[in-house]
Amino acid sequence: MNAIQSISRLLTLALLCAGATSSTVWGQDRPPNVVVIFVDDQGYNDIGVYGSPLIETPHLDRMASEGMRFTSFYSASAVCTPSRAALLTGTYAQRIEMPGVLFPHHRRGLNPDEITIAELLKQKRYATACIGKWHLGHEPPFLPTRQGFDWYYGIPYSNDMYLDSKMKMASDVVFREGITRDEAVYGAPSRNLVPLMRNEEVIEYPADQALLTKRYTEKAVQFIEANQKKPFFLYLAHTMPHVPLYASEAFKGKSKRGLYGDTIEEIDWSVGEILDTLDELSLDENTLVVYASDNGPWKLNEGRGGSAYPLRGYKFQTLEGGMRVPCIMRWPGSIPAGSECDEVAATIDLFPTIAGLTGTDAPSDRVIDGHDIWPLMSAQPGAASPHDAYFFYRANNLEAVRSGDWKLRVTEADGIELFDLSEDITESENLADENPRIVTIMQALMASFDAELKANQRPAGTL
Repeated sequence: MNAIQSISRLLTLALLCAGATSSTVWGQDRPPNVVVIFVDDQGYNDIGVYGSPLIETPHLDRMASEGMRFTSFYSASAVCTPSRAALLTGTYAQRIEMPGVLFPHHRRGLNPDEITIAELLKQKRYATACIGKWHLGHEPPFLPTRQGFDWYYGIPYSNDMYLDSKMKMASDVVFREGITRDEAVYGAPSRNLVPLMRNEEVIEYPADQALLTKRYTEKAVQFIEANQKKPFFLYLAHTMPHVPLYASEAFKGKSKRGLYGDTIEEIDWSVGEILDTLDELSLDENTLVVYASDNGPWKLNEGRGGSAYPLRGYKFQTLEGGMRVPCIMRWPGSIPAGSECDEVAATIDLFPTIAGLTGTDAPSDRVIDGHDIWPLMSAQPGAASPHDAYFFYRANNLEAVRSGDWKLRVTEADGIELFDLSEDITESENLADENPRIVTIMQALMASFDAELKANQRPAGTL
């Protein structure tokens, strides 16, 4: 089947849903633990095993040597909020009306009627914790504790934002930097000063951002230790390396890549602490660990942003550098050590894959856009991407689609671009003029999918 026939076949697909298809792989009474580590704005090139020349990541490199490195793995968005909504629900964020970044003045969030990975795993009585950046609504109805997580510790949105003065303060809240309770409640909000929360209350304001990675790691280890006797799901969403950049004293000034590199090397240390804890508790062979970034790096001066090399583009863009992200998965004895996968996979696939691996029932009353990628993760012979097409949205605009090796991108700024990613990962050679039929077919595919998605949208949560 040639490329045009393959693409034409896509137009006959319903593209309405893709549920879990794998059978449960655990052969014991206890289903596997799941740890998802999601970092903020890390570039494709910012890990040793992805080619970083200056940032040292021995623990992530070890994780790859003991697991699988994905090289065509995509986030569902090039910005924070929609990328997180997609990961936790297995759907494109536009389908659940979460297309843009939420700010502290917004009174909306992830609809409590949506089913998150945490809620999915409650079917098997998993212990669940969300540690780190949430960014799916900071009002009580939208917080992690209302979305299937037993416990939450972290900042509710990006670290360059500000305090919503109406947030509930804990009785033991700590005010820092000379700020009083009255100033926090009645004063003008200041950018880059954000609250640290425990469950649904602010426990520190402003949060000491230099200690966030360290604190998150300590809480993550404590959660694993406290729940080692039962299945658990840990969603560790690091604040870094989103700007403003911070690192603890143990890592500040240590990287050859400046403060940005310091933040990555501290996150790498954090990964090592989690892997070591799993090893010490003899949980390695019963725990799936996933590491990925929410989107590509900022394009910033003075070394404050990351590197997507050799990809073109950055955060905010539907170019490869904005949405193709590093992803490493490790599960000793189940995922082959030292393996690599170049098939298209994505964060939206985690939901149905985890459902299949844990023997839980994915919802059948709604569209789930992700697919079960266990055949890829386990390196089954002949396993291929379950995505006949993968779509790239910017806000509510569908700008691009990848099908096989072809990627079509249509934007106001760049016009119509067609790339063969098998030969041109840098998206530097526009083949649209030489392949008008492929352009026409892929444009029709985009229009068909976008119409279906918008006809089957589910509302965001609102107050």
